[in-house]
Amino acid sequence: MTSTTETGPDAPTTPDAAAPAEVRARPAEVTREAARRRTFAVISHPDAGKSTLTEALALHARVISEAGAVHGKAGRRSTVSDWMEMERARGISITSAALQFEYDAHVVNLVDTPGHADFSEDTYRVLSAVDAAVMLVDAAKGLEPQTLKLFRVCKHRGLPVITVINKWDRPGLDALELMDQIQEQIGLRPTPLTWPVGIAGDFRGVLDRSTGDLVAYTRTAGGATRAPEEHLPAAAAAQREGTAWDDAVEEHELLSADGADHDQDAFLAGVTTPVIFASAILNFGVATLLNTLIELSPPPLPFTVVDPDAGSAPRGAGTPTDAAVAAADAATAPARTRPVEAPFSAFVFKVQAGMDTAHRDRLAFARVCSGVFHRGMVVTHAQTGRPFATKYAQAMFGRERAVLDLAYPGDIIGLVNANALTVGDTIYLDEPVTFPPIASFAPEHFAVVRAVDSGRYKQFRRGIEQLDSEGVVQVLRSDLRGVQAPVLAAVGPMQFEVATSRMQGEFNAAVRLEELSYTQARRTDAASAAELDRLRGVEVLQRSDGSLLALALDKWRVHSVHRDHPHLTLESLVAGEG
Repeated sequence: MTSTTETGPDAPTTPDAAAPAEVRARPAEVTREAARRRTFAVISHPDAGKSTLTEALALHARVISEAGAVHGKAGRRSTVSDWMEMERARGISITSAALQFEYDAHVVNLVDTPGHADFSEDTYRVLSAVDAAVMLVDAAKGLEPQTLKLFRVCKHRGLPVITVINKWDRPGLDALELMDQIQEQIGLRPTPLTWPVGIAGDFRGVLDRSTGDLVAYTRTAGGATRAPEEHLPAAAAAQREGTAWDDAVEEHELLSADGADHDQDAFLAGVTTPVIFASAILNFGVATLLNTLIELSPPPLPFTVVDPDAGSAPRGAGTPTDAAVAAADAATAPARTRPVEAPFSAFVFKVQAGMDTAHRDRLAFARVCSGVFHRGMVVTHAQTGRPFATKYAQAMFGRERAVLDLAYPGDIIGLVNANALTVGDTIYLDEPVTFPPIASFAPEHFAVVRAVDSGRYKQFRRGIEQLDSEGVVQVLRSDLRGVQAPVLAAVGPMQFEVATSRMQGEFNAAVRLEELSYTQARRTDAASAAELDRLRGVEVLQRSDGSLLALALDKWRVHSVHRDHPHLTLESLVAGEG
């Protein structure tokens, strides 16, 4: 990893080196540029086609000439957003990636997220940094557990959701049945913008419900290039498609009679979800989705901020899982907002190392919330009050990077070797501001980690600290276990695989894990720690943010401790648990 010197991005700098005054003003320019931005995340259950859709959107925006696809498809490359070796090997996304491109006079900031439930914490961080979400639903599987959880998070955060029924080229569920699932299980009213002509597995095209026309697609070799579209009026569509068209028109009229037509206010309020039928791997319906995102999804809006009189919650506070999302956010609910025209501000929602294997640098992903960012400006790090230089700023396109000189609200900027920044931190210019911290999930899997080669302890320690700062895993320590055997805590076991792989590949420090039997974590305090540590089936360790966590074998052990030792502090990390 590149070291930081007094001339590096973390070096103290005087305010005189800040950006020129004209960069700080220009509210009309900021408003105009913010209105051009669309910042959204693509989320789904694993294997619903999320990374494939990300590629297809970039293809239709003409920023790549040929689409990659999920690993294993003959003759096709891995996706540009899946850059980790594990992602390429398994054909799944295990880390979020940002892509920025221009389309139809707009700037699109697209964030691809991990689909696997073990990495849901990374997905949650991304959802804190976007203005809308595209949710993929597999036509054959319908709503799956991870899909339901993500919909609930989006609904709580007030994110408008556009739903894409993907893989309609394969056999699947009935279209009306899928609409019923969305309404009954999620509580969002589906308002299809397109309706399939032909059942799942017989994708002849879609009925454009706004015009009544048929939009038919032509397959391309392996779906690697844009699929040509043909628009036919209703009469010609009926003549060509026969009963398949008649069925589509009948169901379209049924939807209208039931009030399932798009209403922009209801969509922005999180009451309805526009629905598009597509096949991302064939590039069918992708252009419709891209145009819909530009037309319907909101531009950047004012971000809520922490009330300066209330103070900021500590890093790592809260656990946003299902019912706990509301409690975690309510604890730091701000009383005001930061207008997009205000001086520059941004918050860090992700830290990632190892993207550039040649330099082994560390990249902080920050969402611009207000003002204009100018590379080289000196901002203030809200958590420390220290100045922070932004000389090394970059725009990302998956793993590819380019020097970034200007950015506006909605943009995602990459700050290279920003070693002072961690997830949830705020940076700002002129007017002080702090955005609410991003809550951490409650870990359910624990393992002791040790270096295979004790002679490489320096590399081992640096690697563990890096993974901890990125939020890949939580790192817990105690005097009893010692510094050479910390405990890794994770939401899912695949996080351990990522950690061990990166320790070997990036830090040349092979590790071995010893899984522990604990499944529960509760917050405690110093006054209770010693007595808890003496109880059977309980162990107290300290997290890097200073929190003391009591680990227990299972929920029953937690309940028995509550019953037998009511004077001890044992606070739930998830709302509703004892």
